[in-house]
Amino acid sequence: MSRITGNFTQTLALVDGSPPVVGRPGRPSRRPDALLGDKGYDSNANHDELRKRRILPVISRKGAPNIQGMGKLRYVVEQTFALLHHFKRLAVRWERRTELHHAFVSLACSLICWRRLNKPDS
Repeated sequence: MSRITGNFTQTLALVDGSPPVVGRPGRPSRRPDALLGDKGYDSNANHDELRKRRILPVISRKGAPNIQGMGKLRYVVEQTFALLHHFKRLAVRWERRTELHHAFVSLACSLICWRRLNKPDS
């Protein structure tokens, strides 16, 4: 029996550990409808396990052209990381305790939102 390591196990741990998806009326969905990923997450095992969980894998295949429109979605994530890294303490994690790091991330997100809402109209 071979051992599976790397992105495969981390992807499934992230999917299994994600909280319910809320926002629509009714009972919250336990799983997302689709998972977006780049070529680093392309493996048959990943695709199979996601389909078992009834999640559509939207992952570019290695050796194939990129999925059109993925850049727009990825930009949002990259921009969020860039905004959070303006807070030097979050660029490199110094806290050993997870709850302290989570508190600083929450505080940084609050400050980012407050600054955006308080911008004078241009």
